[in-house]
Amino acid sequence: MVIVAGHIVVDPGRREAYLANCVPVVEQARDAPGCLDFSIAADIVDPGRIVIFERWESQAAVEAFRGSGPSDEQGEAMLAASVAEYDVADVRSLS
Repeated sequence: MVIVAGHIVVDPGRREAYLANCVPVVEQARDAPGCLDFSIAADIVDPGRIVIFERWESQAAVEAFRGSGPSDEQGEAMLAASVAEYDVADVRSLS
């Protein structure tokens, strides 16, 4: 399993528009083969921060979906980004 997690920073005044622009990406990801979870969401404390969380069956599934990455418009809106991939060897359910 691969987890992609982190955050991006956008101008607080543009965050809602940025998130609205991400709706098709989230929908496509959730329908993609190997996607277990995919979320792009507003941080509840920082008005310019957007939280990224993805869970994939494999690295191949991530790469098949990822393609060329964010659109030019999304890339231009990002002021900073800190997102990483994590290879998960074992999972323990907490529920």
